[in-house]
Order: sequence, then C-alpha cells, then structure tokens
Amino acid sequence: MIFCGTSINPGEKKHISIPVAESLSLEAVCFCGSRPGATLTVTAGVHGCEYVGIQALRELSGELEPGVMSGNVILLPVANPSAFYAGSKQTVPEDGVNLNRAFPGDAAGSLAFRLAHVLEKSLYPVSDFLADLHSGDCNESLCPLVFFPTAGDEAVCQKAREAAKTVDVPYRVRSTAKNGLYSYAVQKGIPAMLIERGCQGLWSAEEVSACRSDVLSLMGHLGILTANRRMPVQTEISETVYEEACACGFWYPSVAAGEPIEKGRLLGRLAASDGQILQEIRASFDGVALYYTTALGVWKGEPLVAYGRP
Repeated sequence: MIFCGTSINPGEKKHISIPVAESLSLEAVCFCGSRPGATLTVTAGVHGCEYVGIQALRELSGELEPGVMSGNVILLPVANPSAFYAGSKQTVPEDGVNLNRAFPGDAAGSLAFRLAHVLEKSLYPVSDFLADLHSGDCNESLCPLVFFPTAGDEAVCQKAREAAKTVDVPYRVRSTAKNGLYSYAVQKGIPAMLIERGCQGLWSAEEVSACRSDVLSLMGHLGILTANRRMPVQTEISETVYEEACACGFWYPSVAAGEPIEKGRLLGRLAASDGQILQEIRASFDGVALYYTTALGVWKGEPLVAYGRP
C-alpha cells in the first residue's frame, strides 16, 4: 500500500502527516492488511465541535490489527484541526467557510478550500469506500442517522446505500448533496456515506462505542474483517425538508429530534428583536423530526429544523 508517497507493508500500521500549509498538516493512521482487499477511508472532525467520531477514530487507531485484515484502512480523526482546537462550530476559523461545502477544493484558495483540495487529492485516489463521521454541532440536536447519496452514478449510490444499511441508526436518509467531503467523493465515483451520531458538541463513552461499532460493521461489510457485519432495523427517509432562517433573529423550536410529527404541527418560530414573528414553521406532511438548531440566536440562512418521511 502507498499513501501520500509512503509505503506501508502488509501487516503494518503507520502514522502519516499530510501537509496542507506551511504550519498545518493532517495526521492519518494507515493500516495495511496482511491480505489484499478493499481500502476503507474514515474521516472525522470536518466540523470542529463534532466530537463523537473524532474520539471513536482515536480509539480505533490504537485497537485495529492490520494482521487480521483483508484490505486497508485509513483513519483521519481530525480533518479540520484549527476548528477543533479553537472549538469553532461549523466553519474553518481562518476564513469562516464550511469545509463540508468547499468541494471541489482549490489549492490557491483560502484555507477551507485548500483543505478540501488536499483531502480530495490524498484520500480519493486510494479509497474504495469513504465514510465521514459527524455529530450535531454545539448548536444542534439530532437523532442518530446515516446519509447516503442519490446524486451520482446509480451503481455507486447503490453500493453506498447497501453499506449504510449496516449502520445501527434508526434512519437512513437519501441525500442529493454534491459539495461535501463524502458527497463529492461520490461525484468522483467513490461510494461514500455520512454518519451522524451525538449532538450539542458533546460526547459520551456510549456514543463513541456505538460509533466504533459502526466502523467495524462497515469493515465487515466490505470484507476487510470477517465478522462484525450487522443489518439493524432502519427506516429509509425518501423525502426531507430543510428549513432555514429567513432573517437573523431569535429561534424558538417546539419539537424534539426523533419525535414523530403530524402535518401542520408547529416546529418552531423565528422572532425579531421587537417580538414580531418573522417565520412560523409547520410540518408539510406526517413524518419525523431529524434534527434542529438549539441556539437562541441564528443568522439569516442558518438551518433551523429538518424533518422527513419514508
């Protein structure tokens, strides 16, 4: 196995630095299996305050044994280091850009676009499958779910959908996104998915354990490990509504993540500083609330609530 110009021998594990800028690099852990097989790349920390996946990959980095693998695994626990260490929600602090909206990247752009460029050029060429681990940020509450792509080659999307079925979450959500780490990988022909577990910028041992099990199950699905493959009960969400703030204001949600909702149900109100109601959000169909913003103050265009139905 060769990754970023470094050779990793069968049965070997190596820590590899991926240069981004003069004073910034990404730290990956590579496992080369003792037998040939697929290469799985797992990333976390695209958003700096989404900690469950970061800690799960840190733990897996010390636990995985390449000698029992058929294939290779690349773990990248912190894809956005400056945001992680600064505790910056959703964006790269140096330029205020959401890294998960910066693909395809630009080697001559601001830091978020340079990060996207480096991630694309280093990870995509060696990956047979990519999983990106997320959580609700410090201003988000959500129920565990997995996004799989529908905007891409049909065979690639179907491979991602089948893999998503192994993740132990209640909801499997169809996505048409194209400009994120996982969704742009799909545009380049790589099956990929995004797992959401944990929220509010918090993490627990139980959530980390569940996230580790997600990765191990995916490794089993891909044949990298001989065990650990699961087929949990999921509901596939085929239609999703993403409501955004029409203006800056004060947000008052009235729904919980994972809560069943009926058509017409009030999901929240956005108010101006003088108390005037700027926006009232009601469900347009029966379904389930997937996630919502918990912050009192929101910018215009900021996500407020997402809900969906099978």
